[in-house]
Amino acid sequence: MDYGRRRRRLHVRGRSIAWLVPLLLLVAIVLADFNTPQHFRIITWIVLVPAIAATGCGVWTTAVFSLVSVVTYVAVDNAWPEEYQAGLADFVLVATGGLLAALAAEARVRQERRTLHMRDIAETTRRTVLRPLPPNFGGLEQAGVYLAADEDARVGGDFYDIQPGPHGSRVLVGDVQGKGLGAVETAAALLGTFREAAYYERDLATVAEHLETRMRRHRHLTTALGRNDGDRFATAVLIGFPEDAPDTIEVVNFGHEPPLAVGAYGVRELPSGDGLPIGLTELAGGPPPVRRVPFAADETLLLVTDGVSEARDGSGAFYPLAREVGRAVGADPGRAEPRRLVRRVRDGVVRHCRGPLEDDTTVFAVRRARGAVREAPERGRLQV
Repeated sequence: MDYGRRRRRLHVRGRSIAWLVPLLLLVAIVLADFNTPQHFRIITWIVLVPAIAATGCGVWTTAVFSLVSVVTYVAVDNAWPEEYQAGLADFVLVATGGLLAALAAEARVRQERRTLHMRDIAETTRRTVLRPLPPNFGGLEQAGVYLAADEDARVGGDFYDIQPGPHGSRVLVGDVQGKGLGAVETAAALLGTFREAAYYERDLATVAEHLETRMRRHRHLTTALGRNDGDRFATAVLIGFPEDAPDTIEVVNFGHEPPLAVGAYGVRELPSGDGLPIGLTELAGGPPPVRRVPFAADETLLLVTDGVSEARDGSGAFYPLAREVGRAVGADPGRAEPRRLVRRVRDGVVRHCRGPLEDDTTVFAVRRARGAVREAPERGRLQV
């Protein structure tokens, strides 16, 4: 169970109630001891009180329960006739148990603080790699969700971003091969290059070339550092929304899942092309070609990573993305709106898997903002 969620469950109106469980247990043991036969004493069970406190209370609260348990043990035991008293041996057991509970609480609190610190670092890394995007950005309406297969890591090799610029807004969605920090570093390198090239370069083909060059440079660096990243690559889709052609988009597909155009009239798969992933395009003589594809003003572009397309249920069946999206939009055309579309796909994948995700999962939806008239920024001026 996530530590943050567990802590919230032990709070009422901002105040901790973790102390309530060991307190009730202490009272119950005392009452039970006085209401059991003389030959069946259970006061020694009071050693469980500080042990329970150590699982959810702070160090000082656990220490207080340890002391209270010892004092209560002495008081209750001495209230019985001498021949029925539990005696010194059980007293030592209760005192030792209280001491060990306090030490356990100290170790638990230290570990929880370390875990929270690591989660803060992971969250900062996630926000650095996958920077937050406003719902309307660069003349585009967007929504995205990223689900890491490793919940504690918070970030992996999936990436997406939007970069407005003088030549229209560009979108990049992709998935780095492999896992771990190496995949995160590669995603960050590609996104950094995309944000610069997508702003300054007029041709989308040139942006694609910059991405391929960046991947090769990154692999050379990691190889020189003695790391086994020499064969790393990334599938991706690079999208351009040219301002001079509001009814088309430009697509460069680096071996990624084909985007889906979702509208009131259904779902259509855009041409996937035969491009190789970023880092391998030199085998084909260069990056994939730029394809101009018709794209209506009322359509939403849906892009996913293989965490969606390869999601399986218990029987091994893949998640039917196009069919499920088509069914949802057919029942309610309003579900083509990016925020609702992303939520529908996310919930569908989680429901289909019925368990932990096997791979990082990204769902990203984008369309031209309705009625938005966007002025191109002046060349040379910095734009986020």
